[in-house]
Amino acid sequence: MGISISDSDLDDDNDFAETHEINVTPFIDVILVLLIIFMVAAPLSTVDLPIDLPSSTAAPQKKPDKPTYLTIKPDLALAIGESPVKRGDLVRTLDGMADTSKDRFIFLRADRAVPYGEMMDVLELLRAGGYSKIKLVALEGVPNAASSAPENPKP
Repeated sequence: MGISISDSDLDDDNDFAETHEINVTPFIDVILVLLIIFMVAAPLSTVDLPIDLPSSTAAPQKKPDKPTYLTIKPDLALAIGESPVKRGDLVRTLDGMADTSKDRFIFLRADRAVPYGEMMDVLELLRAGGYSKIKLVALEGVPNAASSAPENPKP
């Protein structure tokens, strides 16, 4: 709250007129606290399962608004999003989700340590359940040197 003194105010029996201005300092403090809260909470709201994805040099594609992620962990356990699911309940769980269309894409993430046969077993479960639109997820970037083609030695 502020006051102003002028010559006309002195004649009015020492009554000071109040000026009505908003003090923005508390608002700035609240905004800074909210900013810190959002900066801490934003990384926690992402899907993060501890898997080691292989890398790929393919051009990234646009992902849908609400993708369905199926993850094969290194211990061969399955998860839809972040919730674990048993192999026998995989198709039933996918059918019970909000988007019941079998034409939606399922994004399959498999750890680098998962054997090829295990990944094919999961793909076969999905195909038998009527889910034929499956995309494989990999990290963007250059594959590591161990997976690149060997150079031909000179004779």
